[in-house]
Amino acid sequence: MATPHNSAKMGDIAKTVLMPGDPLRAKFIADTFLEDPTLFNVVRNMFGYTGTYKGKKVSVMGSGMGIPSISLYAHELYAFYGVENIVRIGSTGTYKEDINVFDTILATGSYSDSSFAKCMCGDESVFQYPDPELNRRLKEAATKLGIEVREGLIWSSDVFYYDEKMLPGALKTAMDNDLLCAEMESFGLFATAKNLGKKAACILTVSDNIITHVETTAEERQEKLLDMIKIALEAVEEE
Repeated sequence: MATPHNSAKMGDIAKTVLMPGDPLRAKFIADTFLEDPTLFNVVRNMFGYTGTYKGKKVSVMGSGMGIPSISLYAHELYAFYGVENIVRIGSTGTYKEDINVFDTILATGSYSDSSFAKCMCGDESVFQYPDPELNRRLKEAATKLGIEVREGLIWSSDVFYYDEKMLPGALKTAMDNDLLCAEMESFGLFATAKNLGKKAACILTVSDNIITHVETTAEERQEKLLDMIKIALEAVEEE
């Protein structure tokens, strides 16, 4: 049965869904890595595909940007399509001088000053957490592939463009909580999974360093994101 934001039918979507923010990246992953990918959603151009990877059924779908967007799609996948696991794969900016661009980060928790979880289900915690079993599988996949992964807490922000007078406070929050990097979706995904009794994780590629001001180009990001994608695909289990 279709939802307001997803035209798929029950059975079209795998138990595990990889979720990049960009729907075109979802298309890239399906075209590059999946065998016999089938397009299951085009509503609002938020493309979703299901195929197989090394014989294992897996889906990939864009989430859009920000906590409200990923939470909307995650809720529908979990609640209406029988999805059990969602792994967010995305880019991030780091607050640590010793973390380099293109490094891979596995979130062990997500901090946010967003009111999303409180409004959704009364959860007032400023930290939300991934499923430990999913994280274990991702770490094992990284080891198998010989890819180094750094683990730690991350910041899931509602704001991309801070006013200059607010930026020092944001940086202090990051330092005080030992947050490795910033992105904009994981807190909402983790809270949604927790509320529905499902599993979620988040693995990221560093695209820029907020402290050293080293940045990557769009072309470089496309190529170097492959490590993160391979880890997530390798961690998929048989349904």
